[in-house]
Amino acid sequence: MRAVTSSTPSRVPPPRRSLARCGASAATRLVRSVPPLFAALVLALVAISARDAHAAAAPAAHTAPTTPGYSAKGADTCLTCHGGDATVAGIFRTKHARPGDASGPFGHGGLQCEACHGPGGAHVDAMGDTSKIIAFGPNSHSSVQQQNANCLGCHQANAAHDWASSAHAASNLACTSCHRLHSPKDPVQTAAGQIEVCAGCHQAQQADLDKLSRHPLREGKMACTSCHSPHGSTAPAQLVRNTVNETCTSCHAEYRGPFLWEHQPVTEDCSNCHDAHGSAQPALLKLRPPFLCQTCHEGAGHPSVANSPQGLPGAGSSAFLLAGGCINCHSQIHGSNHPSGRAFMR
Repeated sequence: MRAVTSSTPSRVPPPRRSLARCGASAATRLVRSVPPLFAALVLALVAISARDAHAAAAPAAHTAPTTPGYSAKGADTCLTCHGGDATVAGIFRTKHARPGDASGPFGHGGLQCEACHGPGGAHVDAMGDTSKIIAFGPNSHSSVQQQNANCLGCHQANAAHDWASSAHAASNLACTSCHRLHSPKDPVQTAAGQIEVCAGCHQAQQADLDKLSRHPLREGKMACTSCHSPHGSTAPAQLVRNTVNETCTSCHAEYRGPFLWEHQPVTEDCSNCHDAHGSAQPALLKLRPPFLCQTCHEGAGHPSVANSPQGLPGAGSSAFLLAGGCINCHSQIHGSNHPSGRAFMR
């Protein structure tokens, strides 16, 4: 017995076609086969489909946006014109251009260049007119407040939480006055670079760094930010600690105290005797002893003072008593813990 097989071919569903591709006769037959209520709906759908098909086939015409918009291609749009500029391209060697940093402008879903410069649609349509975006720098048309707002949008919670009350903000300085964001290495990130940047305004302090006695900033062992917080501080002179003494004793811990015998000018303010940025006197002193000490202590009658030729000590007297420095005897001038150290001599 032979198996009976059907010769009827399997039914294959026809390919789907949009209403726009249906001919006029097909649309007419479809309209005639439905109630009048649905006929108008079918004809409307045919018209809409035909319009969409025509728009897809026609070349897209470039029209300027009515409002500034962000670029769909991000930095690729900017590099079309700025790709050959080494200054602009330097951003890709900085932390701001790390694609793996979710909090950075080049992270996943970030706005890239437009995160800082604002939407660039109008800038592109105006053939690179810089007035259409947020520009940075001393010659920028954008206000300092507008420039800083973009930086503070990300950095408000860390480095710039005291910025609004800082002396730099009161002087209407922009973040780009000190920082170079497109530079692979921001100058203020190094000790030597900080000196050059800060000295652009603080020229008197720069001159102090060339004096005989100074802190080792030029050797790279310290930076301006070792003592000062440029983004703002609640302490005087934007210090990193609450007071001058706390800032100084963070390195000079041997003078921190408390001592059994305290020297009042020392406990009050280190800058009463020392000039922190540099001095022509040893140990950053403002004056040489005994003149520095005699700004507070009267020198009359003290053995170190020669009143007259007849009052000079004899040949056998100690040379330490003849116009010598006060610390020759009062060696523990910052304070003493000795039971007999009332005069800071031991």
